Amino acid sequence: MIPASAPGDTGGGTVTTEVLIAGAGPIGLTAAIEFRRRGIDCRIVDPLIEPPQYAKAVGIQPRTLEVFENMGVLKAILDASTMMRGQIAFENGVEVGRIELTLPPDVPYWFAGLPQYETERVLAQRLAELGTVVERGIGLASFEQDDEGVTATLSDGSTAVVQYLLGCDGAHSVVRKTLGLTFEGGAFAEGYMLGDVEVDWSQPPGYGIRSTRKSDDGSADDGLVAIPLPGRGRYRMSMLVPPELTTPPPSSGDGIVHGFTAGPAPELHHIQAVLDRLSPEPTTASNLRWSSVFKISHRIVDAYGRGRVFVAGDAAHIHPPTGAQGMNTGIQDAHNLAWKVALAVRGIAAPGLTDTYDAERRPVGEAVVGMTVRNAREGIGAGESSFETAMRRQAQLLISYAPGQLVGSVDEASTVVQPGERAPDARGLRRDVVAFPLRLFELFTGVNHTLLLWSDGDVSQAEELSVHALDAAHGFLDVYLIAAEHVDSTLPVIVDSDGEFRAAYGVESPTALVVRPDGYLGFRQSPGTTAELVGYLKGTFA
Repeated sequence: MIPASAPGDTGGGTVTTEVLIAGAGPIGLTAAIEFRRRGIDCRIVDPLIEPPQYAKAVGIQPRTLEVFENMGVLKAILDASTMMRGQIAFENGVEVGRIELTLPPDVPYWFAGLPQYETERVLAQRLAELGTVVERGIGLASFEQDDEGVTATLSDGSTAVVQYLLGCDGAHSVVRKTLGLTFEGGAFAEGYMLGDVEVDWSQPPGYGIRSTRKSDDGSADDGLVAIPLPGRGRYRMSMLVPPELTTPPPSSGDGIVHGFTAGPAPELHHIQAVLDRLSPEPTTASNLRWSSVFKISHRIVDAYGRGRVFVAGDAAHIHPPTGAQGMNTGIQDAHNLAWKVALAVRGIAAPGLTDTYDAERRPVGEAVVGMTVRNAREGIGAGESSFETAMRRQAQLLISYAPGQLVGSVDEASTVVQPGERAPDARGLRRDVVAFPLRLFELFTGVNHTLLLWSDGDVSQAEELSVHALDAAHGFLDVYLIAAEHVDSTLPVIVDSDGEFRAAYGVESPTALVVRPDGYLGFRQSPGTTAELVGYLKGTFA
């Protein structure tokens, strides 16, 4: 396609591209990276001249770190982040509880802390490496769509003609409003002030601090939450806003009260006053980097998209920041959607493929909104059956998708990983030429589907299966033959020398497993048959 004017042109021209993304926060940047990794042309616009420099979201969940590994940004994220080790709770100055953020050894990453602006910096740098930069100072004004595409009017007067539009434009989303999606929910009455400061206390590094003051009747009337950030003694502090900083709800014209307010920002003395009341030990706050007053709502849309237009992140769901779920959920929204839209742009998507975005991700959004509201009122882990389950859910490792177009049938009697569940990692794998053991995740590109064929020594059936599967997937399929020991095959052979793959996936006989680009198991069958495997792939590929 030859554009009538270059991206970013302000002369009122028309630019034709394949996908337009409104909003350059972590969700929009994730979507753009996923499109560019697949060779899909996209534009990403944002009305802000400069990216914001506040630590709105600070927690990165283990599942999102797996996504970041897949996207090629993990090293930069880990280099910039700090480890989140746990939380210590104080009540009236006395320690009353301690949570260790631990996960079983089958999970490759733990919990990380990183200011949102640093996450955005890493993602924007990766996107630039792929040849696309954010067009700043340009917002989405309006759009129209039909069966053929979307025509968007931008704030600079230009027009973008695209096949698909993604609204990653926040709680006051133009895309959501223009689509006419409902955004039902409510708001918390309390206002909070946030501040990024350094303190000189002796609390252990990597632990969040939650301190409350309770009155004689047992109700909490004052609170402080301090989340560790990279840097010695640096935290994002959250506390109730004092009366002198309380302002009317922000006037956005949509009745949604969520996010930073436009009133006066807290100063260092406001934060120090709370620390004087609630800090577990005497301490002095210094080096205030930024501060704001924040209001919280909990809402979710009635649909994640219509036609060729979709919403993700805060445009689709908003909720309390308890447990650092919001940004992580939005990033995984984009990770789920982008590969489906990319296949549709290429013209090889099965009918209804992009509709599965709403079917899969909206139940996740509903669950996250409910969980964060419950946790804000009752504490993290409220209602969970065990501590391990609570940690895995907070880590977003328990997200699963119901059987349907992209998820094969489930064996209810089996306890091994089933279609619709996160595909687990496995260590100790070997292959020719490579001197050191591999992890299974190193085989996943995230661009293509991955077909894993477990063999008990007879490779002929696996090789025949791969031919038909590659044809059904139009070649967008990486195929590996996995065996307990080396076998001769025309396929790449991976040796499960330590048996971790067999244990993680519960394979005992020839088995076909399909892992989707977003890291979820889509299909398993033992023994694998051509008809069943091709039938599954035809739910994704035309």
